[in-house]
Amino acid sequence: MSLETYHQAKQTILNNKEKGFFVGPRPIELITLAEEKLGLKFTGSYLDFLKSFGAGNFGAQEIFGIINGDFENSSVPDAIWYTLTERKEIDLPHNLLVIYDTGSDEFYCLDFSQQDEHNEPPVVSFVPGIDNDKQQYEIIAKDFGDFLLNLVNQEI
Repeated sequence: MSLETYHQAKQTILNNKEKGFFVGPRPIELITLAEEKLGLKFTGSYLDFLKSFGAGNFGAQEIFGIINGDFENSSVPDAIWYTLTERKEIDLPHNLLVIYDTGSDEFYCLDFSQQDEHNEPPVVSFVPGIDNDKQQYEIIAKDFGDFLLNLVNQEI
């Protein structure tokens, strides 16, 4: 279950603080501003991640989130800035939020058009350069909790 795996990942991050570098908890007002800017509603495990960690690194794994309210002039790991930039530059579909860059011509995104019964979107791959109507949207993880636990376990 997503919240269970998310809480395992969160506990591992908290138990290994020396491996983590995060901007810190983001206030709900900033999260709401980001949602309005993107036209998306964050839920479940990803919302808790934003409230608990914001954005940052665990070891070599960089997890995109929210840094601050300047969504136009930011940088990685700001998911809002990155997603808005990719919407302009490569016509990234509006139902996707980029949360991870693999470094090999592929993004991992939360797909808000496919939420499960707990309103958790899956993590899917998006390959820039392939027409949107030809994208495969391979499911990388059934939700953010599973995705985060996998990343954290890779670093432990």
